[in-house]
Amino acid sequence: MVVIGLKMENIRNFCIIAHIDHGKSTLADRLLEFTKTVGERDMHDQVLDSMELEQERGITIKSHAIQMDYEHQGKNYKLNLIDTPGHVDFSYEVSRSIAACEGALLIIDATQGIQAQTISNLYLAIEHDLEIIPVLNKMDLPNAMPEVVEDQIIDLIGCDHEDIIRASGKTGEGVKEILDNIIHKIPPPEGDPNAPLQALIFDSIFNSFRGIIAYFKILNGQIRKKDLVKFIATKKEYDADEIGVLKLGLQPRDVLGPGDVGYIISGIKTAKEVKVGDTITHVKNAGTAIAGFEEVKPMVFAGVYPIDAEDYEDLRAAMDKLQLNDASLTFEPESSAALGFGFRCGFLGLLHMEIIQERLEREFDMNVITTVPNVSYLVHLTDGSTQTVYNPSGMPASTTIDEIDEPYIRANIITASEFIGPVMNLCLDKRGEMVSQNYLTSERAELVFNLPLGEIVFDFYDKLKSISKGYASFDYHISGYKPAKLVRLDILLNGEMVDALSTLIHFDNAYPFGRRMCEKLKELIPRQQFDIAIQAAIGAKIIARETVKAVRKDVTAKCYGGDITRKRKLLEKQKKGKKRMKQVGNVEVPQKAFLAVLKLD
Repeated sequence: MVVIGLKMENIRNFCIIAHIDHGKSTLADRLLEFTKTVGERDMHDQVLDSMELEQERGITIKSHAIQMDYEHQGKNYKLNLIDTPGHVDFSYEVSRSIAACEGALLIIDATQGIQAQTISNLYLAIEHDLEIIPVLNKMDLPNAMPEVVEDQIIDLIGCDHEDIIRASGKTGEGVKEILDNIIHKIPPPEGDPNAPLQALIFDSIFNSFRGIIAYFKILNGQIRKKDLVKFIATKKEYDADEIGVLKLGLQPRDVLGPGDVGYIISGIKTAKEVKVGDTITHVKNAGTAIAGFEEVKPMVFAGVYPIDAEDYEDLRAAMDKLQLNDASLTFEPESSAALGFGFRCGFLGLLHMEIIQERLEREFDMNVITTVPNVSYLVHLTDGSTQTVYNPSGMPASTTIDEIDEPYIRANIITASEFIGPVMNLCLDKRGEMVSQNYLTSERAELVFNLPLGEIVFDFYDKLKSISKGYASFDYHISGYKPAKLVRLDILLNGEMVDALSTLIHFDNAYPFGRRMCEKLKELIPRQQFDIAIQAAIGAKIIARETVKAVRKDVTAKCYGGDITRKRKLLEKQKKGKKRMKQVGNVEVPQKAFLAVLKLD
């Protein structure tokens, strides 16, 4: 027993939190290199980012856990590091990682200073009582402003100048100091090795050979290989075929005790049986469930359909596996007249949606069509009941609707003071209400707005970045619902409604949006032998129209000379044919059209 006590003293669990692009993954690379966790042969940039997509885009999408061995003052320490994403769409990943730690490295870019996401991730960490170690990164850059940024950090977390470590993920400056501070400042995990087993699942991955691998952190008790364990939320029992710790690969162990971060393989095949936030305990001497994470709340909804109807089952299997790896994805089956059978998926934001689409294509070879994204609305009916509507086709008849409420967000935008005007205009154009404006320094200001979520779904983030020359940072959380004047906008092709292009939109924006949509579809729909009418309609009222003109075949080409009536006869015949064609003509909407709608501007 003494050995385990000693062992716990020598464990440190910490995560890395920061705003997007502040150098989390690069600094993690240096820590792994310094502790010799990763050999020279395996070393490359962003070594923890295992997905191709992460490597390409230079962003972290998934949290990544890894164990490092470090010797300090003649003692061996185990350091469990969890690298986290910085983007607002993946904040759920961050919250899960924080739950498995006792301390956090707060990384701030010395050239940019404190950004919106820095603040929101810091608050998350403080809520969980984590020990915060501030690190000033990118000190090697010529435009670094360490004094200015240090003052900002002191204002934010109230530490001393001496507490802030100056480092560089590129050159490896300050890495030893960081490791020493982790050992001195972050408390070791607390837990009783003799108590009933309680292990919190904070992530899971699917392995096609071994089934589902769950990652956990042990709070109390011990787990041994071949133990009969129980997952409390799902009430399922399994044999622990293999347990171990997370190095660059999986390293098996015979026993794990309190404070250890490890994995379990027990031959689970179905994704539904593993829930992130669940507790693992023994069957015989069962422990109680740990208060896990809150259920994830998707913000943006879109339909995902296979291009080939036969691929529906494959798409379902792919979604199941993705959900296992990404707990913030939710989906349920739905059907559409234009696209057949598919799924209504919930995402945390547009980047999240884009990533899921890419992963479906790359990892599962699935070609999908994604419909226009929208948010969930609360519809109050005249009979006093309320229902939640995720897509336009689920909208009740307008005669039965009393009021529609749309979700609002509280947005925190931090920007340089020269861009305050354009940022305000952008938020006001999106029907935003200003709450407050604070100057953090003479150069930087924080703007707080209440904005409808539906307005920021499309391209708000991109526009914000372009008008602020990439400086503004943005963070948001849901603040509640407010009544709104919403209408359903339908697109008709030759009088036939295309349900996949329908959207719920605010009345004031319906006319310009409908017009832009018609113009865009006119460009994208190929010309046929007959005229195609493209109309935008609210109920029975047509608000915009474009026509794709018919391709005219030269039927008189074979008439050389002769009487004019021969030509006329042929033209009359063509005219009748076109009329008939129009009656039976069906228009194919190319995939490009569904995607282009997302980028209307």
